[in-house]
Amino acid sequence: MILPNGATVAVVNGRTMLLFQNIGHELDIELSIVPPRHVDDRHAGSGGRHRRSAANPDARRLAEDDFAVAASSVLNRAAIIGEIDGLLLIADPRTLGEMRRHFHKSLRGVLLGEIVKDMTNNSVTEIEAAIRAA
Repeated sequence: MILPNGATVAVVNGRTMLLFQNIGHELDIELSIVPPRHVDDRHAGSGGRHRRSAANPDARRLAEDDFAVAASSVLNRAAIIGEIDGLLLIADPRTLGEMRRHFHKSLRGVLLGEIVKDMTNNSVTEIEAAIRAA
């Protein structure tokens, strides 16, 4: 994948959101860590529509869904005020699916692509390699 200079990369799972900015030039991806943003998932509300069942067996799943909604909200705000010119989103399948439901049109407009994989515990080098391979 070609990632423009200055593009933001968000690496998300149900508990963590890491942000990076590409300081390399398109074919030469070099990610720089962006200071973390506070993701307040206490009032996200996504889990309220779920019932406990085989699909949502416990409160942990509901908390992860709430975090995904809160992470979407943080990215939405950044896109609306113009802090993000281009976004590559890397997330596990469930988190990505929950986040997509809450994307604002401004965020959809700057979305460069998605990689469906949980990489929050991977090194920056491994994340850069996954982007190159995509």
